[in-house]
Amino acid sequence: MELSERLQRLQPSATLAMSQRSSELKAQGVDVINMSVGEPDFNTPDHIKEAAKLAIDENWSRYSPVPGYPELKNAIVAKLKNENGLDYKPSQILCSNGAKQSVCNTVMALVNAGDEVIIPAPYWVSYPQMVLLAEGTPVFVEATIEQDFKITPEQLEAAITPKTKALILCSPSNPTGSVYGLKELEALKDVLLKHPQVIVIADEIYEHINYVGQHASMASFPDIKERVVIINGVSKAYAMTGWRIGFIAAPEWIIKGCNKLQGQYTSGPCSVSQKAVEAAYTGSQQCVEDMRQAFERRKNLIVKLAREIPGLEVNDPQGAFYLFPKCSSYFGKTDGGHVINNSTDFAMYLLEVGHVATVGGDAFGSPDCFRMSYATSDENIVEAMNRIKTVLARLK
Repeated sequence: MELSERLQRLQPSATLAMSQRSSELKAQGVDVINMSVGEPDFNTPDHIKEAAKLAIDENWSRYSPVPGYPELKNAIVAKLKNENGLDYKPSQILCSNGAKQSVCNTVMALVNAGDEVIIPAPYWVSYPQMVLLAEGTPVFVEATIEQDFKITPEQLEAAITPKTKALILCSPSNPTGSVYGLKELEALKDVLLKHPQVIVIADEIYEHINYVGQHASMASFPDIKERVVIINGVSKAYAMTGWRIGFIAAPEWIIKGCNKLQGQYTSGPCSVSQKAVEAAYTGSQQCVEDMRQAFERRKNLIVKLAREIPGLEVNDPQGAFYLFPKCSSYFGKTDGGHVINNSTDFAMYLLEVGHVATVGGDAFGSPDCFRMSYATSDENIVEAMNRIKTVLARLK
């Protein structure tokens, strides 16, 4: 007896695996600084929690509509209009159990066996696994640190074939923190206009954690908007990772397909969480800006400290809360007990010897790098970087 071939195609999440190993060491009494998981260390703002408490008292405890409550969809429509200048109808919105499900819904609704999906590398670990789950073929386009981890129009053009069904574009990016500006998106859009069969899956979950000004969306271009699926949610901007609410904004035919799919395997998302998210979108946005400023301060701190470590090549991220340094200069080195052959070895060395949990770049399609999340305190960042600098100095 064995598991399905579909499941055997998938790899376990490297970020969750490293976080689990970190937790195991902590349980053994080891003082580990966990920089492996992309989760804000802030608490959900009080006015959002109060809305959830009120929802419980008012008995919002029954099945919700599959695509989400009308009030929440209206709040999302208003957010898209007010913050992004984008016009959507409630029928073009579908709420899911986190942005992760929103991405998977979209991939499963669009991709047939043998279809190609272009995924810029470095990429979030789950994108290619979702494409494989849909029996599609991930097509990776490498964007190096020298190009700030962003693909060029020429690279995109070269990757498109008659089998290309979609492009997954994450900006601000996990794992690199890179942000595509409006001009850069326009250049990619001009390529895509020549290939009308290609849908853009625009993962904008880090939209508000942006250090260069106004967020740019591929959906802002009228000539391609009908081929763009926006993925967003509240996990990162509002420190609501555990509330599990994300959404899709897309052409109605895609929403209908995702609604049909979601109706069969999860139905509507948590009722109480939806009322909390409604409050998040309709209430004061000062909490979002306060957290963004804290992340920017931490970004400046970790970039400064990482650049003081010999052998690391470090860019300056423009968004999200990740640093993705190039560490390949350490490959082949040893401290006498550990040999660093690749970025996975590198990350494990930092964990086992330095007691800092990071994630090797192999998991993100960039084997010369590793990812650190700086969604932690300034004190933890300083201590973690000191530990990393100390243990790397032992490698010869």
